[in-house]
Amino acid sequence: MVNDNKTLLQSDLVRLGSRLRFFRTQRGWTLGELARRTNLSEAYLSRIESGDRQPSLAVLFELARTYHTSMAALFEVEPPSSAVVVRSVDANVYEGNGLLYRLLSNKGSLANLHPIHVTIPAQRQNECLYQHEGEEWLYVLSGELRLTLGEEEHILQPFDAAHFDAGIPHRLDALGDRDTEILLVSCEASHALLRSYL
Repeated sequence: MVNDNKTLLQSDLVRLGSRLRFFRTQRGWTLGELARRTNLSEAYLSRIESGDRQPSLAVLFELARTYHTSMAALFEVEPPSSAVVVRSVDANVYEGNGLLYRLLSNKGSLANLHPIHVTIPAQRQNECLYQHEGEEWLYVLSGELRLTLGEEEHILQPFDAAHFDAGIPHRLDALGDRDTEILLVSCEASHALLRSYL
């Protein structure tokens, strides 16, 4: 019975972490940005999002306040959408980290793949490198893209693609005086699957 309770708690923590990650990525925030807004450490927030740490009520109140939502919303389970098609008129445009993006899937934060249409403004003012677990694949639709991966820079033209480990610090910049548009597919590592092998 004790082991069953531990398994249920772990499952709930992973689900809560996934929900919190959804709130953060929906706003285009990195863990560093969330840490700055909440005065919580980036490492602690990462462990909460991965389901490895049980947050206190005070931390949950702070996260709900930061996300401008209710405590109950942090625990809601997103019902999987039965919609297969995402119509362009239904895809909301979000802004975060100087980027404009539209989510191209209705499957929510519990899906394995997260396809996004991203517009990188030509005049984007951003010097930050970002990194997170998982991998990313991108495809340039228009404009010219500079992909910074660690110490390397790659210039991509329309119809070029890149596939990389998102744990490598990276940044996207539009080159020239035109915005750059890309398709980006992000796939986060499954913590539950990883733990099953350890």
